Amino acid sequence: MTTDQETSARPAMPPVAFGEAARVWTMIGFTSFGGAAGQIAMMHRLLVDDRKWIDEPRFLHALNYCTLLPGPEAQQLATYIGWVLHGVRGGLFAGLMFVAPGAMVMLGLSFLYAYGHDLPVVAGLFFGVKTAVLAVVFHAIARIAKRAFKHWVFMAIAALAFALLMFLDAPFPLVVIGAGLFGFMAQPHAPKIFGADAPVEAAPAREGRWGETFRAIVIWSGVWWAPVAFAALTLGPHHIITTLGVFFGKLAMLSFGGAYALLAWLAQDAVSVKGWLSAAEMADGLGLAETTPGPTILVTQHVGFLAAWRAPAPFSAPVAAALGALMTSWATFAPSFLWIFAGAPHMERLRSNKRLAAALSAITAVVVGVMSYLAAWFGLRLLFGESGWGASGLLRWPTVDLASFDWKAALLSALAFVLVMRLHWGLVQVVLVMAALGVVARFAL
Repeated sequence: MTTDQETSARPAMPPVAFGEAARVWTMIGFTSFGGAAGQIAMMHRLLVDDRKWIDEPRFLHALNYCTLLPGPEAQQLATYIGWVLHGVRGGLFAGLMFVAPGAMVMLGLSFLYAYGHDLPVVAGLFFGVKTAVLAVVFHAIARIAKRAFKHWVFMAIAALAFALLMFLDAPFPLVVIGAGLFGFMAQPHAPKIFGADAPVEAAPAREGRWGETFRAIVIWSGVWWAPVAFAALTLGPHHIITTLGVFFGKLAMLSFGGAYALLAWLAQDAVSVKGWLSAAEMADGLGLAETTPGPTILVTQHVGFLAAWRAPAPFSAPVAAALGALMTSWATFAPSFLWIFAGAPHMERLRSNKRLAAALSAITAVVVGVMSYLAAWFGLRLLFGESGWGASGLLRWPTVDLASFDWKAALLSALAFVLVMRLHWGLVQVVLVMAALGVVARFAL
């Protein structure tokens, strides 16, 4: 895309020096705690309110577009605004800087976890972190449900998604795709329920947008899959590094709803099927991701780290784990650049499409059900030392050993709920406090 084309696609805005923008994106990358909601609020305050680099309608337009996409919407929003300000180089810098600091911190925490989780103090820290996770997930459910349940139909969609996952072990991607298709098909028959928030008038089409899209798809698809292809050629198609690239590449195309919804798929596949890590280690990874800047979806990096740590050949465990973490993060975040740079020529028309808005509404509702399943899945494993599944034909149901009830976990989880839901503490504060109390519980109770 040329600079003239980009400029003609946007309203006039005050020029911003690239160096100045780079400093702001770097600051955001190192301080963007609090998950997607907090990160989006921070960008709005810094870029719209304080510096006025982008106006309110354009910011909301970008946010609406990014919520249509799979993957981390906050990173995609940063990439989009960077593109608005300085074209492709601005989008690249903003998107990479939004992720890189948190990814480096997460890698360090994963090494600490791998080397020290058997030590009593470290075990206590992670025990406390897990008790905070349940409250954090319920808080996210309440926040999304408030936005999603505009009609009882959306509540029914969420309940159906929960039942399909909990009692029929339905594949997560099919549940999400099915919800999107339902909303897309239902919109013409129930326009007051589905797609009512989309703008009435479509934006005019721009000349050359299909050529721009084709070039972006070719270039960024190649960039996305090149490391995976290199790993397959040098290490083999079945090596853990290659497997991680393929697995998280597929996940990146279907990860609607943010990190919490994505964990339902990880719980099904990475834990139950592939055995890369345990349910408790998954909860630990989510807790670690909540303490770092950047997207919460960095939890996937912890999964890749542990998977490669346990199957390191021909590398040492630390080298393999670092490569696994790098491949996982690349496969998770690189697609965002494809979605933004390929979709930019069409984003105005996508935003005005009522059927796509209806699909998004249905997906947002199903995310509530998916996250509720995740909360139940985590909660049973946190509160009971022995849990599993009963089954009869196609049906299954959760089972627990009541004698394995962990009263310490229940007590700390209740406290975390009070801090998050009633006192409205920040997520980082809650995680740090609960980590400290986890050490106290291990040694004093």
